[in-house]
Amino acid sequence: MLRMTQVEMIKELQGKGLGVAIAERLRIDRKTVSKYMAAEVFEERRPTQKVDRPSKLDPFKPLIVQWLEEDRKSRYKQRHTAKRIHVRLTEECPDYDASYPLVQRYVKSLREARQEQYQEGTQELVWHPGEAQADFGEADFFDADGERRTYKYLCLSFPHSNAAYTQLFGGETAECVSQGLQDIFHRIGGVPTRIVFDNASGVGRRVSDQVRMTEFFLRFKAHYGFGVTFCNPAVTTRKATSRTRSDTSDATCSYPFPW
Repeated sequence: MLRMTQVEMIKELQGKGLGVAIAERLRIDRKTVSKYMAAEVFEERRPTQKVDRPSKLDPFKPLIVQWLEEDRKSRYKQRHTAKRIHVRLTEECPDYDASYPLVQRYVKSLREARQEQYQEGTQELVWHPGEAQADFGEADFFDADGERRTYKYLCLSFPHSNAAYTQLFGGETAECVSQGLQDIFHRIGGVPTRIVFDNASGVGRRVSDQVRMTEFFLRFKAHYGFGVTFCNPAVTTRKATSRTRSDTSDATCSYPFPW
């Protein structure tokens, strides 16, 4: 059963002339969308009383809650994902015998309960083949001496194919960007037609609405011949893809702290 906010969005998009595309845009089953598109009366249903049934995950739920609470003290990008929780339970709890989808649903329910009052809107982005988006992320690592240090990493993503590559650095400079891009170009055997950068990302300095690229990066750009676009800091929708990819890289590869 959909929330009324979802039903209202379906009817609003229907009024704008959209049909089955609504299902893809809102990520809702087509049959469900069709049902609400045909509906004219939306009466409030009385909530049915749910019967709690024993779950294989019940003995481990307090531990999952504890981990998620501890995550609030960690970097946002290095907090537990449902997949990481499942892996840790498998490795650390001999009696654990639950499936990953079960963990995924439980973690999702906990996060929805915490963020129930917030609703995030997104704008659909269209990317062409060969276009890339670059952004720097930050994560904590343990070095060879056992010291915990913070490092930067460059993430170059290709939204059209959803592919992404990362390079680890100690800083966020034009030299780091150029070296990271060069390594990725050699790895993939080609050069993007255009790269969209998030807030200059070390390749230059923003002055008002203009970005002045460094001499070093201008030479690098001229050598490889790719186009450059810089995100507008005031328009968050343009930055969604690289930021999401950067967040995903952190959550997948950087927890627990890498050595």
